[in-house]
Amino acid sequence: MRVLGIDPGSQIMGIGILDSQGNDIKHIFSESLRLPKGDLPPRLGRIFERLQELIIEFKPDLMAIEKVFLAKNPQAALTLGHARGAAMLAGVNAGLPISEYSATQIKKTIVGRGRADKAQVQHMVRVLLSLRSTLEVDESDALACAICHVHHQHSAQLIAKQSDLASRMKFQ
Repeated sequence: MRVLGIDPGSQIMGIGILDSQGNDIKHIFSESLRLPKGDLPPRLGRIFERLQELIIEFKPDLMAIEKVFLAKNPQAALTLGHARGAAMLAGVNAGLPISEYSATQIKKTIVGRGRADKAQVQHMVRVLLSLRSTLEVDESDALACAICHVHHQHSAQLIAKQSDLASRMKFQ
């Protein structure tokens, strides 16, 4: 399974792509997409265009994206929502299923604590993906979102197998 992870932003958007086969997770690509200053519409256009390019190049099976947090500044939350929308539209346009995860879910999956700081997430992403190079915060957050999806998907498959086994044993 190839997962496109997104850490949404209206100034910098984290993008990460990884492959997962069972418990094996491999880093394929990541970047911090720096968006132009100025009006929002051209930035949203750039998000959409770049994600379309990456979807064509890397052919992910699905997209995992971080949910909008409740910001103190309503305008910032609204702008972030627009950026998420542009990213999600690129995924929907390509026919990708989209899964959403809260920052707390992602941190808890990656670090084991829902209130982990950015440095802890960065470190654990590097460890989990066996990366030697440093990652920018936004790209490590995007990869963390993708890893979170892989772990949740793997857990769901295990639960389904156990449930199936239990129902077969029940009727024997």
